[in-house]
Amino acid sequence: MDFVSVSGHMTEADLSRLARMVMTLFDHWQLSSEDRASLLGLGAVNRAALARYRKSAWICTTRDQYERVGHLLAIHASLRVLFPHDRDMAYSWMKLPNCAFNDMTPAEMIRAYGFTGLLMVRTYLERAQR
Repeated sequence: MDFVSVSGHMTEADLSRLARMVMTLFDHWQLSSEDRASLLGLGAVNRAALARYRKSAWICTTRDQYERVGHLLAIHASLRVLFPHDRDMAYSWMKLPNCAFNDMTPAEMIRAYGFTGLLMVRTYLERAQR
């Protein structure tokens, strides 16, 4: 599948930039390689793909991954809105147990429920902003 058909108007440079952004976001969140892969819908041990993204290889080569990246960036944006003066909380939130998720961390929630878990985390944060 050609990246243009998945990402619409995005260029190769845009997809590389997205890869760097997501890898930087994962660094801020201090996620394990397993969590990083899971959040992107990859196999838990797919470190090769993560290494390629870190080197700015294209990300979002499938519709699923494109949508996941969009949700991850929206989660990050919501956290920055909710914790504008506490960057540490905004960056650690993904690894903190949350009673709304049966004391699972948001990262565990996504790992356990896949794309549905990702949507649950995003929806939770969007509701918290209201």
